[in-house]
Amino acid sequence: MISPTVHKSDFRARGLTKSLGDAALPLANPDDLDPLIDAIGEARYVLLGEASHGTSEFYTWRTKLSKRLIIEKQFSFIGVEGDWPDCYRVNRFVKGYQNSGASAAEVLHAFDRWPTWMWANREIVALAEWLHEHNRGLPDEQKTGFYGLDVYSLWESMAAVVDYLEGVDPEFARMARNAYDCFEPFNEDVQEYARATALVPMSCQDETVRVLRELRSRAPEFSEDGREAYFNAEQNAIVTRGAELYYRTMVRGGPTSWNVRDHHMVDTLDRLMRHHGDRAKAIVWEHNTHVGDARFTDMARAGMVNVGQLVRQSHESEGVVLAGFATHHGTVIAGREWGAPMRRMEVPNARAGSVEDLVHLGTDGRDALFVFDGSDDGGIEGLDAPLDNRAIGVVYDPRAERYGNYVPTIVPRRYDALLFIDETRAVDPLHMPVRVSADEPETYPSGM
Repeated sequence: MISPTVHKSDFRARGLTKSLGDAALPLANPDDLDPLIDAIGEARYVLLGEASHGTSEFYTWRTKLSKRLIIEKQFSFIGVEGDWPDCYRVNRFVKGYQNSGASAAEVLHAFDRWPTWMWANREIVALAEWLHEHNRGLPDEQKTGFYGLDVYSLWESMAAVVDYLEGVDPEFARMARNAYDCFEPFNEDVQEYARATALVPMSCQDETVRVLRELRSRAPEFSEDGREAYFNAEQNAIVTRGAELYYRTMVRGGPTSWNVRDHHMVDTLDRLMRHHGDRAKAIVWEHNTHVGDARFTDMARAGMVNVGQLVRQSHESEGVVLAGFATHHGTVIAGREWGAPMRRMEVPNARAGSVEDLVHLGTDGRDALFVFDGSDDGGIEGLDAPLDNRAIGVVYDPRAERYGNYVPTIVPRRYDALLFIDETRAVDPLHMPVRVSADEPETYPSGM
């Protein structure tokens, strides 16, 4: 069980501050990642977190590390906490497929479902353009892919399945369209569908399963029309089935919908690994709450599992490295509530006694890398007890820092490494304008 955390005034906290300062490795340029690259070794799974969905440095440092893994260790693809259909368009662009878009900015600007800034941002534009150039001239089997692991895209994935079938079997397409008509009364509103299934004993589960089962039964003949095209269609059918279940469980509350979502992301990751062959290696970009092993947070007590835990449990023998990210203060893009306009918000100084606060004090405000040695305290005396670890979602209220936004964490068990950026800035969204919090001066660009 995760117990209450320390306070800065405690003797233990003072000793831990010094231990963290002594253990901190520099983090200023890509070469400083060498200790982490060495620790990764021949691991086939490298999961990279983030403490928010709207912080530039989390994206840019993950890009620096991902580039090194792709070039030096031949990693096969990046899987992200994003929707499959949108991310597959990015995958087509980075692999140079025909009619895949003139530029990364054009492709990413099409991410138009809230929260758009997670992937429609200039930091991802730079990564996608680099992948496009890296893949140029390589045989298809050596090109690095970019895929979405998430489960949200119910209607988009249904449309993608029908579009694919229109080209290979119009009669099957009509059957799929008729099956998916089960969702028609809900006007592409997942909340309406979720509420309806809670009020009456109905669902469209059987329809989604029927389309997927029929598609899989025809796999040999459809695969002849293009292995990648069939894989994409099958994944969209899987997403449709998973999204229906996710939204149906979400309205009931509790940990079930979270677990459905994270199991879906791991299942998608496993499919991608099989698709890329026996020597495949995966990089995953998701929030710390998905990447960091849930067993070493208060999530476990709530009955929740996550991607990092499930990948460790299933693939430990193949090598799994989980890297978390943290910041002490700065700015972030988020919304005040779900669906609200994006804002640039201040991230206040970390809560006293949190891991971010103690690292900030121990390093005198320098960025730092920590690579843990696998022991209970990670090789840092005193780090084997829980500390608050900040977590900012797409919905954020800085005023809640006193009582929320932190996850009690045994840091060196939750992660294998931690990248700490003391002062961070908000990610640079493609979709404008960005509103600025009322208590912050108007300094962020509000137009293209």
